[in-house]
Amino acid sequence: MKFEEALAGVTRLYLDTAPVIYLVERNPQFFDQVRGVFQKVDEGQLTVVASPITLAECLVGAYRMKHAEAATTFFECLTQEGTDFVQISVAIADRAAQLRVKYNLDLTDAFQIATALEAGCEAFLTNDIQLKRVTEVTILAVSDLEV
Repeated sequence: MKFEEALAGVTRLYLDTAPVIYLVERNPQFFDQVRGVFQKVDEGQLTVVASPITLAECLVGAYRMKHAEAATTFFECLTQEGTDFVQISVAIADRAAQLRVKYNLDLTDAFQIATALEAGCEAFLTNDIQLKRVTEVTILAVSDLEV
């Protein structure tokens, strides 16, 4: 699916961990797709949403490799203007538990999707095709997007 078609009508897009890592690490297979998302943010056409879970998952690899510059870039990427950084709340925890039961999701994925729903996101950008079974929000796989 063309990148522009996938984002048609989307004003709030939740960022799962993989797309952020692809951007920061300039992944040769997926960089162009995720760069396009952040170009829309820079142009004021799109707000991306993330949570402490996204940030923590991104930071693991940077800390494991003792790569301070990458860690700083993840912080900047997820807290820049145009990014809505949503804290985990009681309502999100409750919704995550319900999603985990309904779809047999792991807890991290359930929290990510619950955060997207509570934050009013129309779509959820990931590369985990297993999440496509969730019907409450449009799941967009980076691997399905064409630039």
